[in-house]
Amino acid sequence: MSDTSTPQPITDDDVFTAHEGGKLTVETTMPLDSKRALSIAYTPGVAQVSRAIHQDPALHATHTWASRLVVVLSNGTAVLGLGNIGPAASLPVMEGKSALFREFGGLNSIPLVIDTTDVDEIVETMVRLRPSFGAVNLEDVVAPRCFELEQKLIEALDCPVMHDDQHGTAVVVLAALTNATRLTGRTFANTRVVIAGAGAAGIAVTEILLEAGVQDITLTDSRGIIHRGRNDLNDTKARIVEKTNPGNITGGIAEALDGADVFVGVSSSTVPEEAVAGMADDAIIFALSNPDPEVPPNIASRHAAVVATGRSDFPNQINNVLAFPGIFRGALDCGARRITSAMKVAAATAIADVVGDDLRADYIVPSPLDDRVATGVAQAVMHAAHQEAAVATSS
Repeated sequence: MSDTSTPQPITDDDVFTAHEGGKLTVETTMPLDSKRALSIAYTPGVAQVSRAIHQDPALHATHTWASRLVVVLSNGTAVLGLGNIGPAASLPVMEGKSALFREFGGLNSIPLVIDTTDVDEIVETMVRLRPSFGAVNLEDVVAPRCFELEQKLIEALDCPVMHDDQHGTAVVVLAALTNATRLTGRTFANTRVVIAGAGAAGIAVTEILLEAGVQDITLTDSRGIIHRGRNDLNDTKARIVEKTNPGNITGGIAEALDGADVFVGVSSSTVPEEAVAGMADDAIIFALSNPDPEVPPNIASRHAAVVATGRSDFPNQINNVLAFPGIFRGALDCGARRITSAMKVAAATAIADVVGDDLRADYIVPSPLDDRVATGVAQAVMHAAHQEAAVATSS
């Protein structure tokens, strides 16, 4: 269940002591305390299993850990808010991600950092390693290269692949917005959303909100509102602008927020208070940049009915750990080869449903420590996968 205790201050010594030697270890599932045990776990007994897998490849899924192993893959080009710090410096983050998979999803996971920025080299490496794992969590790869990499990995591998910086964020934003609009008496169809940041998270949030029924979304980047008159858009932004900004408004963040119902910040920008003040009554502000939200919570609270951040020291933390352990658990439990849009939307609904009748302005998403979350998400993902399979079979 959720932890309601008051967090104690964290010192540098606390952090470095905890990370010394890394955060992961490998443990055996059987005792190795006798010659007999060694003969079963290793030679000569293990040869029988290897021979059997060679004769019947299906046994690879049941007699190795590969089918339940998630690789957390990164090249260290967009790590947290630190930027391109390289694969070695990114490894503590990937170790942490693997620890979260184990703790919250019950899944084995290993971090894998790779020293290249070439998309095709990464894909080739993962194709060659495919017998060793069952799913890929792509992490901290710079946009727009992350879009190409994820798509090529999905096409090349016959197993679940998801870039968490995109879709984990998107799923939890959708869950939070589901409850925030319910609390403020809105529907997705009549809600106008502004998203600051058109990188990995911003594009994925846009896509999932459109999928869920939001019809009016405007994105901004470092040069202002993304509109159809701009000639400096990359391929990803040029594609998304055709589905957003229905009024084709121009200008900066102030013009975008004028009368808007929802602000979602997934950038490192700072939004002035006068721009936030121009939003609609009972506005919703999700300022998710870490460690400094685009709108400080004390300022956001002056102008919004619901405020969320990406930080754990404020209410309503929009945290990817609410999503990815259960999504991968559900996908692996049902043998899915893809993580689909329907599965992501189902995951968001499951997260929102955990809040239930306890919904209030400072509780629109559950705590990451709530043990109902990962189970509920996994079940929802499996149900969505089964429904999609049934439709495919009948058509």
